[in-house]
Amino acid sequence: MITVDAVRTAVHTSMPTIVSDLTDLVAIPSVSASSHDQSQVQRSAEAVSALLRDSGLDAEILSVPAPDGTPGRPAVLAHKAGPQGSPHVLLYSHHDVQPVGDPTGWDQADPFTAERRGERLFGRGTADDKAGVITHAHALRILASLADGELPCSVTVFIEGEEEVGSPSFENFLTTHRDRLASDVIVVADSSNWKVGVPSLTTSLRGVVQVDVRLDMLDHALHSGMYGGPVLDAATAMCRLIASCHDEAGDVAVAGLVSQSQADADFPVYPEADFRADAGILDGVELSGTGDLTARLWTKPSLTLIGMDVTPLDLAGNVLTPSCTARLSLRIAPGQDPAAAQEALVAHLEKHVPFGGRLTVTGREAGPAFDGSEVTPASEAAHWALSTAWDTEAVNIGQGGSIPFIATLKETFPDAQVLVTGIEDPDTRAHSENESMHLGELEHIVVAEALLLARLGGAIDS
Repeated sequence: MITVDAVRTAVHTSMPTIVSDLTDLVAIPSVSASSHDQSQVQRSAEAVSALLRDSGLDAEILSVPAPDGTPGRPAVLAHKAGPQGSPHVLLYSHHDVQPVGDPTGWDQADPFTAERRGERLFGRGTADDKAGVITHAHALRILASLADGELPCSVTVFIEGEEEVGSPSFENFLTTHRDRLASDVIVVADSSNWKVGVPSLTTSLRGVVQVDVRLDMLDHALHSGMYGGPVLDAATAMCRLIASCHDEAGDVAVAGLVSQSQADADFPVYPEADFRADAGILDGVELSGTGDLTARLWTKPSLTLIGMDVTPLDLAGNVLTPSCTARLSLRIAPGQDPAAAQEALVAHLEKHVPFGGRLTVTGREAGPAFDGSEVTPASEAAHWALSTAWDTEAVNIGQGGSIPFIATLKETFPDAQVLVTGIEDPDTRAHSENESMHLGELEHIVVAEALLLARLGGAIDS
């Protein structure tokens, strides 16, 4: 039997190697956005495959085309059998990363050269989600080292290469490799912990609907002095249209959307002062919306203007722009059908078009929310493992962000118990400049995953 102390000691001793492996993985700029060098995503897949082979698994690099025929980006699939009759666990994370954003916003010359400052390792992908990859590889390596090379349960590791671009080939990958991915428990290591020092299991995720909105007001540009007044330029009209999507309190004003103004009873209270500090809200800026703060973040819809085609300042002239296109991202509450949410948003926009402008709405993305609140043997094992690793009681939390493929996993493998575990913390700044990973938290995460697998396989002496 494996003991908790043995796992803790082994992980602590391995931390220099764990940090070194994470640093090496971060050094590969595996940005999956099509405007970047996709050979780096292949390099990253090769490095991940090597890590998993070093952990004793059979690993290979695979890809399948997206529904439109576009080649899928390389994923890594690895496997090691456990004792006969033991549960089969699927471990998920992704090795692709976001672009660096504004290079001047980083406190280091190269975001892909990881730098340690204090207890945090800074660099693109240090947390999201290369820390997840490292967690899987080293939790398995530790378990094998404590049991003569054997694992307590059968494990398949699926490391995706295109999560940051919406997982276009994900469903085809599941269909193609269904027999290899079918499992009793699925662990998705791509969420956040409540705060540093407090482990969490994510039991609620919002879904997402994304649309492009085009508004045409004129058939050509006009001199704003000669024609301004009787007609609005398209950008101003677009601003009026988008403003209609929120009421005076800042709640989403789109009729027909699911909205839960009270958060689940087992969610922790989020003090406003903590939220303001975590989010970096400027002094004097009021919070928007009504209801519990956690509900506003996790169980109510939110709508954000994430892009807009307007004339840049250095090209500005006295012109009435004839058309304008904006991109809206609508986060939807658990229980909301994405198609119905998109229909509701389109209906709202059609109803509020200013001054009879010509409206065109094009859907881009629609992903369902996730409700993992059901208590299962796997969730109980996860709570024990997390609480033991941190020596602090684990909490259930929601996330305002979306991981639509989790719903796809549930649909494909309806009998599997899905666990969404934390890699990040409120200071991680995933997708932003100065992304970082707290190394003390990383140590706890590796311990927790090793304990979880041992508990699921009945091999832990607790």
